[in-house]
Amino acid sequence: MFEGLFSSHLEVFYTVLLGVIGVISVYFYARITNGKQTPKSNVDQKAKSTLKSTAKCTKTEGEKEILPNERNKIKILYGTQTGKSKHFAENLSKDGTYKGYTCEVIDLKNYDPDEQLDNEGENTTCLVVFISTYTEGTPPEGAEWFVKWLEESASDFRVQKSLLSNLHYAVFGLGNSLYGENFNTVAKHVDHCLHKLSGHRILSVGLGDENVSQSSHKSLENDYVAWKRDFWKKLKEVNSVFASKDLKKNCKNEGQCNCQEEDTASENTGIESDDELQEDPADNEIVDVEDLGRVMGSGKTSTKLNPTKDEPAEMITPLIKKSLEKQGYKLIGTHSGVKLCRWTKSMLRGRGGCYKHTFYGIESHRCMETTPSLACANKCVFCWRHHTNPVGTEWRWKMDDAEFVFNGALQSHVALIKQFKGVPGVQPERFLEGLTPQHCALSLVGEPIMYPKINKFIDLLHDKGISTFMVTNAQFPDAIRDLSPVTQLYVSVDASTKDSLKKIDRPLFRDFWDRFLESLDALSAKNQRTVYRLTLVKAWNTEELDNYASLVSRGNPDFIEVKGVTYCGESKASNLTMENVPWHTEVVNFVQELVDRLDGDYEIAAEHEHSNCVLVANKKFLVDGKWWTWIDYPKFHSLMKRFKESGGEEKFSSDDYMAPTPDWAVFGAEERGFDPKEERHFRKKQKDV
Repeated sequence: MFEGLFSSHLEVFYTVLLGVIGVISVYFYARITNGKQTPKSNVDQKAKSTLKSTAKCTKTEGEKEILPNERNKIKILYGTQTGKSKHFAENLSKDGTYKGYTCEVIDLKNYDPDEQLDNEGENTTCLVVFISTYTEGTPPEGAEWFVKWLEESASDFRVQKSLLSNLHYAVFGLGNSLYGENFNTVAKHVDHCLHKLSGHRILSVGLGDENVSQSSHKSLENDYVAWKRDFWKKLKEVNSVFASKDLKKNCKNEGQCNCQEEDTASENTGIESDDELQEDPADNEIVDVEDLGRVMGSGKTSTKLNPTKDEPAEMITPLIKKSLEKQGYKLIGTHSGVKLCRWTKSMLRGRGGCYKHTFYGIESHRCMETTPSLACANKCVFCWRHHTNPVGTEWRWKMDDAEFVFNGALQSHVALIKQFKGVPGVQPERFLEGLTPQHCALSLVGEPIMYPKINKFIDLLHDKGISTFMVTNAQFPDAIRDLSPVTQLYVSVDASTKDSLKKIDRPLFRDFWDRFLESLDALSAKNQRTVYRLTLVKAWNTEELDNYASLVSRGNPDFIEVKGVTYCGESKASNLTMENVPWHTEVVNFVQELVDRLDGDYEIAAEHEHSNCVLVANKKFLVDGKWWTWIDYPKFHSLMKRFKESGGEEKFSSDDYMAPTPDWAVFGAEERGFDPKEERHFRKKQKDV
């Protein structure tokens, strides 16, 4: 009986114990669960409190709420001559859209400041202006009216100086410090005028420098990236002030709600005055690879924004690289390039060679067009590269070895030739010959003679049995004097007076005319073949024949090539049109008038109507009534070898390696300079090309 009773009580005890344990477990589980949810509850409460507070400061217009952060529009204006300002403007727009802004990009040639500018501050967070400085410190053609309007408004006493008091703005300029006092003058002027009209500058004007050796961040693109980083920081500060001001403005409780407590932002938002126009110091940072890929559209390199002073910059920036590669260049290292000439392609098909084939006997399908320096000291109006290459007056870039450049040029050229294997019309024997270049035209783009190791590069070409045709723009007389013998040395004589040379070549050097004349003097002292190359631009340099004759007497060149300018299509960097291209008959007439002024020392020797080109030669190449303008290439290499082995003691001259000119190449021949062994090609529905 006792055992039964004990057993009954024990069961009750266990039941109660289990119940207590269950209650305790539930209690602690609830506490733990509630503890984990506490932060979320707090956040929700804070969010509800914030929304409630914000709601007090929000007014409705119909059913649409106008929130404090609605001012998120950026208007981006650009003035460009070559397209770079447009590139940066579109890039900033893409970046802004990524950040949640509404961006609008407008070309200044389509923008009327008289109708639009004073209203921009109403619904626009910020107005951004990208603008380049063109020749002589002038604005790009499409931006002339905008700049003029700003100047007149800023200086006109009848215009209220508070005209742009509600406008926040930023300006980024594109220029080249090699132009000295004209460096980014347009951007600085636009910035000053906007500020004078009471616009609020959110950061200092950006001074993008195309001169990589002097650029604060070693390239124009990196200058832009650094400026843009500061721009977004400053704009964020401006937006925070806008938000707090809008909350106070929309408050129904006469400033007594929570939004008043949040309005702690200072009126000083980083908006800068004229006293703060100095450029921001360079950041010691690295461009983020992902940011560079998204921002600059290249994503191929990460570049130091502020390399050490001892570290020279690379000549080829990502933007230049992209532009040149788009044109078909094969870039070598940091400053060199190769490209196939159209005449190389033509002769591979047996369709004729270039004028150098007619005048001097080169084989166009075996000619390599290259340069060890893409940089140039001029910005000629007829530049067929549309000024996509760098500019400079001295070598301040990272430098590749001559062997590296030579091997890279040869390999790249051969690789380009190999692409024609099996192409319809390409002659098999010429394809095989093309794989072994025999001539090198150092005239691709830029100024090859600027390359400090140019003599070593020339030696490597000669050692390989490759002839050299060097072209210089007559701005480096010392380099001409120090140049090793080349097969043929050219100097571009694009104008006959100081004013016209400045107008056509747009040189960077202040003493460009003195350098030009000294270059002609240096040319006259050379023993090997020398050439003046004149590019005729109708209505620009076809007058002043007496001055041209005077320049010929000064340099005494062996030959004078006179060629009508080639129209390369519409270019933002030049205002040339087809009206400036002379007919072949006009070129011939010009040459005849020039020859008449040369005291009987020169005559017209050959022509290449196909290229609109005429050759004038010194009469020493007229032997027994027959022209000897062609070159004996094996003889040249033999003479060059002896010259080199003798340490320069065994000299030779242009008379020592001349060869007879074929009848079909002589001026007045029925073929007009077209090799009868070739097949004339006619484009459909067009005359011969």
